[in-house]
Amino acid sequence: MARPRTFDEERALDAAMRTFWEKGYEATSTQDLCDATGLGRSSIYNTFKSKHDLFERALARYIDSMTTAQLAVMEDVRLSAADRIRTLFAMVIDGETEHRTDGRGLGCLTVNTTVELVARDARAAGMLERDTTRRLAALRAVFEEGRRDGSITSSRDTGALARFVNAAIGGMRISSQGGADRAALESIAEITMDALTG
Repeated sequence: MARPRTFDEERALDAAMRTFWEKGYEATSTQDLCDATGLGRSSIYNTFKSKHDLFERALARYIDSMTTAQLAVMEDVRLSAADRIRTLFAMVIDGETEHRTDGRGLGCLTVNTTVELVARDARAAGMLERDTTRRLAALRAVFEEGRRDGSITSSRDTGALARFVNAAIGGMRISSQGGADRAALESIAEITMDALTG
């Protein structure tokens, strides 16, 4: 008879997610994961099979929570399309401001993973590609609505606008990791909005 688990797997997964987010996949050691989760090596490997399995589960958890929150903003029909994008930028800026260490933001686990692993980790690349496709589709839909409600005035293709905003958000995340403060991030957001509505 298997011994029941005596720890909260979801809490351990959150702690591991934060560790991978702060350090990256390669720089995170098994000991780092033990320290973060409060679990011994055997508990980690019995539950999560491997460091990579734990990373995939942490990345999936991050993607699910982050994308779900962003989609909720983009699907908020009470707001004009332009206001949805402004709200999305505000969410990103608030997140970057909240999660700062030594004056630098943590960035985004998906952006960090894209830079670190996507060229050599097909499974992570597939997860990120599916997430990007989902977010780009939501952004395209917002821009199509913005054309109808008059709040988005750019004549550019809505797919191109979606990629532009997605890249702007990624750039904001990386800028925050480099030490950009709230004012700098807000400036990037304002200029991006000018391109959409100016």
